[in-house]
Amino acid sequence: MVLDGAANFAAVSVEPRFMNEEIFRPVSYSRTTVSELMIPAYANFGGKIHGGLLLSLMDKTAYACASKHCSGYCVTVSVEGVEFLQPVEVGEMVTLFASVNYVGNSSMLVGIKVIAENFQAGSVKHTNTSYFTMVAKDENGNLRPAPGLILETRDDVRRFLEAMKRKELRQLYKRELNNAKTNLELESELPHLANERCRLLHQQVLQ
Repeated sequence: MVLDGAANFAAVSVEPRFMNEEIFRPVSYSRTTVSELMIPAYANFGGKIHGGLLLSLMDKTAYACASKHCSGYCVTVSVEGVEFLQPVEVGEMVTLFASVNYVGNSSMLVGIKVIAENFQAGSVKHTNTSYFTMVAKDENGNLRPAPGLILETRDDVRRFLEAMKRKELRQLYKRELNNAKTNLELESELPHLANERCRLLHQQVLQ
């Protein structure tokens, strides 16, 4: 990859790993926007929109984005960064913006930004940003290569590099967590529970 050194980001040159085999598609090819009005049937007992409904909308949007990029079927493997920053109200228009931020062999990382617009108040709020890892599959359910990604803008490059760093940190966290679980000694760790909101039913629970 060669980046133009000028102040204004101009172009990205991509050399495929397999010149005669690999397909590359620009980020803009599969960029997806989905909007839906939040109706009373979507509300929970507190009058706010169900978080599960928003997750479902994000998953559908991620599928549409990844499926278009790979021109075929794909499935959700993992979801990262699900944090509801603000509640969504009945009557607000929710819009989801999705783009493929990173491509591995068969995997695609789809970044989704969610906003909610209140027409009466004339306000717009950012409610979620999440990352869906999708994988491309063939008609037999086997993994298949996903097209590479052509980075068209400076933001595309930033998101790709951020996804690489996120992947690196996720793998590091997984290794450290597995090591911590393997080496965990309950008796020696008990003092750490002193200031937590829990208590042992009786000492026999440790036996």
